[in-house]
Amino acid sequence: MLKNRYLTAASSIALLTIIAGCAATESPQLASPSPVAESSPPPVKPSQPQPLIVSAKNPETPTNTKIQQYLNGLAAQGFAKEDQGIWMQSGNTLLANHQGTVPLSAASITKVATSLVALQEFGPEHQFITLIGTTGKIENGVLKGDLIVQGSADPLFVWEEAIALGNALNQKGIKQVTGNLIIVDKFYMNFELDPLKSGELLKQGLNSQIWPSEAAAQYQTLPPNTPKPQIAIEGTVKVLSAPPNDVQPVVKHYSLPLAELIKKMNQYSNNLMADMLADTVGGAKTVAQKAAAATGVPPAEIQLVNGSGLSEENLISPRAACALFIALERYLQPYSMTVADVLTVVGKDEGILAERALPKLAVVKSGTLDNVSALGGALPTQKQETVWFVIMNRGANVETFRTQQEVLLKSFLNEWGSVQVSPPELTPNPARSSKVSRSEIVQ
Repeated sequence: MLKNRYLTAASSIALLTIIAGCAATESPQLASPSPVAESSPPPVKPSQPQPLIVSAKNPETPTNTKIQQYLNGLAAQGFAKEDQGIWMQSGNTLLANHQGTVPLSAASITKVATSLVALQEFGPEHQFITLIGTTGKIENGVLKGDLIVQGSADPLFVWEEAIALGNALNQKGIKQVTGNLIIVDKFYMNFELDPLKSGELLKQGLNSQIWPSEAAAQYQTLPPNTPKPQIAIEGTVKVLSAPPNDVQPVVKHYSLPLAELIKKMNQYSNNLMADMLADTVGGAKTVAQKAAAATGVPPAEIQLVNGSGLSEENLISPRAACALFIALERYLQPYSMTVADVLTVVGKDEGILAERALPKLAVVKSGTLDNVSALGGALPTQKQETVWFVIMNRGANVETFRTQQEVLLKSFLNEWGSVQVSPPELTPNPARSSKVSRSEIVQ
């Protein structure tokens, strides 16, 4: 049985941690989304070759010896060596390999595969569009008809998005709706997968007079003098399979660009965001197939049942997981981006890894289930330059695994030398910090 890792939400940051790590309840299956017609420019075709698959034979002796000592230490505590997996490489040099080609429970390392495939499908600038339309006329601030919301599976539509949308509708001249709030296609709010419940949340978010405490708290984090929207909807929330024929578009809401969505998903290891993104590209099996193709590993080394890692049946070999990180790096290069733009930089970024004693400036993703602790990414060093690593542990004491992972990485840094400044290949593009979501009034 998996531990419950749900947390109470009081803001969008808290909401991001609702499904932090790998939680206890399986996410509902999502149907394929019906995106609004407008889309981002096509993804750039990377000029770099596919990541090379380093031979699993003849790892560098000193490093591999230290890994064997690490494994012997775990075995002395009762953790079977066959339940552990490790892969480390620097460039084309294999540094360490223990069961590197064996598919093991990957937990939220799975999100790296989902990140890679979603980026390949849509490109880092892609924004999910929520289209707001009306039926009937707008007279003296009153919409005499229905308010129509057509979603496209925006995975991070939260309270502040609803507030911005409400303010845009107020600018359009709508303060009251005599009809219903109609939800069409894949509209999710606050990670709620039920469109009816999402619609109820949106109805509250559009009208500051009925805000719950969570929405009011989130408003306090917005810039000073942000207006409080007032859209009083007299009717109920309804879900339709298609928009009415007479709908007139009034506002388009654009999500954060995909790269920024993925960064937040990985920082907080949000399972529902990952499952939503996986389903937009065709589901877990499609993610597994495309991830294997992108890395060049045998398909058997990536076996997924969801896009989040919320199952011990999600199996990835340490070698394949390492190749996913490298493939992500190479994919982002033509966009003047690095893995630091989509993964957590230790000591720089907020998120679930802030509490761990990991080496500063490492760019990593972790994964945790009841009996699984996984960690992987890029470790900048002086002597070995960037070391790509994956550690997968399985056993009854996750906290012990975490501590030993941290000790192991720090021991390698003592040997190879730590860096004071991130190397270019692990430095985020500062231009990405200006990326935002937005609402646009349709003229």
